[in-house]
Amino acid sequence: MKCKIITGDACFAGDIVLISRITLEPSAETLPIPLKQKQFPVCLAFAMTINKSQDQEVKNVGLDLHTPVFSHGQLYVALSRCTSGDRIKVLLSEDMQGRKTPNIVYKEVFTGLLL
Repeated sequence: MKCKIITGDACFAGDIVLISRITLEPSAETLPIPLKQKQFPVCLAFAMTINKSQDQEVKNVGLDLHTPVFSHGQLYVALSRCTSGDRIKVLLSEDMQGRKTPNIVYKEVFTGLLL
């Protein structure tokens, strides 16, 4: 399978890589016939933007916050799509100290509101 690395470490982004098939054989030797299967070691995955995820309810959420959110309320929307807090995984860059990411809030939105 010929693939192109589109994100990640800058020294690998854009590289073309080959993913070869692996052979799977059951360890049970009691089978009457030998079984062997070749398959590519890939798994199906889906991705969507935070804006597209509004009004969705998903079982598992993974957030890549190497680049922090850039708009008011995006972090809330991203984190609130999951049906359970136990099923949220967040990927932060190594330089984010204290495992924090900024939540962008425009306080101008709230001016003039009577609370």
